[in-house]
Amino acid sequence: MMRCMALSTAFTRLLQVEHPVALAPMGGSAGGALAAAVSNGGGLGLLGAGNGDPDWLARELPVVAAATGKPWGVGFQSWAVDVGTVERALEHHPAAVMLSFGDPRPFTEPVRRAGAALIIQVTDLEEARQAVDLGADVIVAQGAEAGGHSGLGWSTLPFVPVVADLAAPVPVLGAGGIADGRGLAAVLALGAAGALVGTRFQATAEALADPATKKAIVEGSGQDTERSRVLDIARGSAWPARYPGRTLGHPFLDQWRGREAELAADSRARQAYQDGVARGELPPQPVWASQAVDLIRDLQSAADLVAVLVAQAEDALARAATRASSP
Repeated sequence: MMRCMALSTAFTRLLQVEHPVALAPMGGSAGGALAAAVSNGGGLGLLGAGNGDPDWLARELPVVAAATGKPWGVGFQSWAVDVGTVERALEHHPAAVMLSFGDPRPFTEPVRRAGAALIIQVTDLEEARQAVDLGADVIVAQGAEAGGHSGLGWSTLPFVPVVADLAAPVPVLGAGGIADGRGLAAVLALGAAGALVGTRFQATAEALADPATKKAIVEGSGQDTERSRVLDIARGSAWPARYPGRTLGHPFLDQWRGREAELAADSRARQAYQDGVARGELPPQPVWASQAVDLIRDLQSAADLVAVLVAQAEDALARAATRASSP
């Protein structure tokens, strides 16, 4: 494992973790083993509870709780879960609960009663102001470079400092297009207290992602990623329209790009998608991937990856300081 010094920030002090790195709670991919590995590596592992599937949670929550004695958390899609699901997860004593994509208000009181830190991810200034008003302990500022679902407008570079200024002194994590330590260093320089990292952690041994998905990420290119609602519509997913998803290329995207309304009204086309998946002619799941996918060229242990990201960030910050002080 690469050795690195701790980068102490308001986030690490609040959550009592060693490094300012958090695992994005990627639904179906950030299972108990991955969340525990990130926590054991000194970051904050966040279980990807997504839409709160009870069988998935019943399997993965005990895994992370048993596999680490360090702080860990669980993330939910606010639009897709109910209060009871969040309360059942809280019975496993996570250190933090992260709420994304939708109205977090119904869930804030149960999280506070349980003594967990409340993390709210935001994609625009309206959501950021709401998170501040709700007293979020940590705010994640997610840019549209992110893999998977994100907001419609802001990019990470301008969004992080705006949210950091708006939320101060609440710690902010930068998210979206961060796949190495230079990205972590960048958001720290922009005023964030750390980074939330998703796609890079999919390409790890502990991720639940299918091996074909991991291979596609390692071999993928950011210029081949695309944000669209086509695959959500084709899959019958109820994701809100304000949060399109970024994926690598897909045959159905080529066929229906720019024709979302037509696809939504065409039940035969949606059935053709399902039939294509069943026959093995279409990938069973979209490959959610950020624009930083070019920076991912190997599979690593998630715990080792945390140390690598921090060491790279320390080096980037030191080199930047040297360049700034040179005559």
